[in-house]
Formats: sequence, C-alpha cells, structure tokens
Amino acid sequence: MSKVPVMEVFFDYVCPWCYLGAVRTARLHKEYGVELQMRVFPLHPETPEEGMELSEMFAGHEVMIADMQTRLTQAAATEGLPLVSRTRTYNSRRAQELGKWAESQGAGGLFHQAIYRAYFVDGINIALINELVVIAESMGLPTDEARNVIETGSFAAAVDADWQRSRELRVTAVPTHLYEGKRLAGFASYEDFERLIGKR
Repeated sequence: MSKVPVMEVFFDYVCPWCYLGAVRTARLHKEYGVELQMRVFPLHPETPEEGMELSEMFAGHEVMIADMQTRLTQAAATEGLPLVSRTRTYNSRRAQELGKWAESQGAGGLFHQAIYRAYFVDGINIALINELVVIAESMGLPTDEARNVIETGSFAAAVDADWQRSRELRVTAVPTHLYEGKRLAGFASYEDFERLIGKR
C-alpha cells in the first residue's frame, strides 16, 4: 500500500490569505489525495478579546493596508469566495482550541470553513464564547460540549503544540505549507502547489 502524501498547513483564522488559499489546498486534496494536516499559528495573539482596529494594529501602514484590501478583493473574486471589507480584527485563540476539538469530532474541515465565513463575511467576533458555541451548533456539534471545551481549555495543549511546532520549524508567516521537507509560503498559485508535490 502506497503512503498517503501529507502536507502540513500552518494557518490562522484571522489570516485572509489563509481563507483564500484554503480553496486551493482543498482542491489539492481532492485531485491528488494529499492529506492536509492543519496546524494553527499565533498570527496576532496579543489582540484583546474585544478586538482591535486594523488602523491601530498597522498604524503608519495605511497605504499597505489599502493595497492589500484591493488585492484580497480581486483574489476573492477570482476564487468565487465572499469577502467583506473589514476594519477590525479579533483574537483567534479560542476558535483555534474549538477547531482542534472539531477535528477530533471529524468536523475539522467544516468548522474551519464556518469560522472563516463568520470572520471574513459576517464580521463576527470569534473571540466570544457565545458566538463560537452558535457556530458549533449550526454544524450540528453538541453545544454543551463546545462550551465546555472553551471554558475548561481542554484543547489548549493541542494548540500550544502547534504553536511550538511552528517555532521549531521557524514558520514566521501564514499560510505556510510543508511537504516532504519542502516549503511553500504565502498565497500560492495552484500550479505552485502542484510543483511542491511533484505533479508539475
């Protein structure tokens, strides 16, 4: 039996390029059978629960932000993904912990998509427990268990392990993709992914 190829994908729910790039890694999985090992990454762990204005987080880089918004809008249109312009970001740590739990329930992929939509389309504060529980409920996951996961931190160690692995591998930005010792960082073209796995 041949070994199933595995790609590690480092991401954060508040990373727009991760949201857009997920379409391409999902296609890679479908077309080539590449197993995706999702690893959460601490993009802006200092963000408070109530969130932070992007203008404050990236003060002095207004032109860069405007340019990025333009590129994001164009890329989202190309991928056929909904994307609403945002002015505020939120802390993703609790969503990451709940995502690890959802993976243990066999619903990781659907949960990742639901959080991306909540954040990038609906503008929901994904740091709030009640909002996360509603998202879990919308997927048919047990709400009492979802709330317990967040409140007790029962999947905190799984997130910590991913964060530690990113440090050990010197992953400094997301999305980053690792495959058989090779690395592809950033919002890559599908052809670049095919080259990464030796299909082009």
